[in-house]
Amino acid sequence: MQRRFTIYDVFSDRTMAGNQLGVVLDCDGLETAQMQAIAREFNFSETVFLMPPEDPAHTARMRIFVPNNELPFAGHPTVGGAIAAARERGLEAVGPGIVVLEENVGPVRCAVRFGDVQPYAEFDMPVLAQSCAGPDNKEAIAAALSIDPQEIGFENHVISNYDAGLPYTLVPVRDLSALAAAKPVLGIWNEGFGVHDHNSAYVYCRETKGHDNHFRARMFAPDAGIPEDPATGSAVACLAGALIEFDEILDGLHTCRIEQGVEMGRPSLITLEIELRKGQYVGGRIGGYAAQFASGTIDV
Repeated sequence: MQRRFTIYDVFSDRTMAGNQLGVVLDCDGLETAQMQAIAREFNFSETVFLMPPEDPAHTARMRIFVPNNELPFAGHPTVGGAIAAARERGLEAVGPGIVVLEENVGPVRCAVRFGDVQPYAEFDMPVLAQSCAGPDNKEAIAAALSIDPQEIGFENHVISNYDAGLPYTLVPVRDLSALAAAKPVLGIWNEGFGVHDHNSAYVYCRETKGHDNHFRARMFAPDAGIPEDPATGSAVACLAGALIEFDEILDGLHTCRIEQGVEMGRPSLITLEIELRKGQYVGGRIGGYAAQFASGTIDV
């Protein structure tokens, strides 16, 4: 049967930039194996499937697939999926609104607004970043990224591991040149980042090209079938934990912007909000634009 789909370029206010997302809108009768096969066919870093919610108070149930497996949560699928679900509900005609997506991690509340150059969505992090066990061997990690160990670390930032729905190893590097030099070495990747379901590296530095931005980053997940990702909201959710730890953020609401995907020719911009109260991390949000690139039908 024919099923509608749309493609968004997420964390960008223009097409052919940001992170590509396939959104399948008519999912009745699709089995998990079929969803995985469709995700492999799209071959984007993620493809999502929208279906009726289990709780009628919510907007949609959403499942997220990378080419090799299903994820409980991811950032750019949440932004793009929220905008697609809002359009399906007719919110574009009435103005800003709230949608709730049932992801495998749990319900995710998203604010969506239309009327700018492109629609914008911002979601409350379903899981706040927690430090977790993970790789920390600087020499092995440097070798797996094809960089010199001396390039790792800046100011107070050292290698750290955080989980905010998905775990990441966060690797700070000295500057943009070190970031640009990073390249996964597949034969020794597991020696640097371990053998588990999400042995992904988020490499970042303080230096940026955009004068209003705060960090530049790259994300590598070769074992998940993603050699490099243009924009990774779930990793930015983990970065919040590292910023609280290493930058000693004070109480209040703090906003920073992370540029990613530049080295791939798909520049992206992710907005991160971190809220601390009495020294405690109490809330976080991730937002960005998404530009619709194409729509059509598939026969499955």
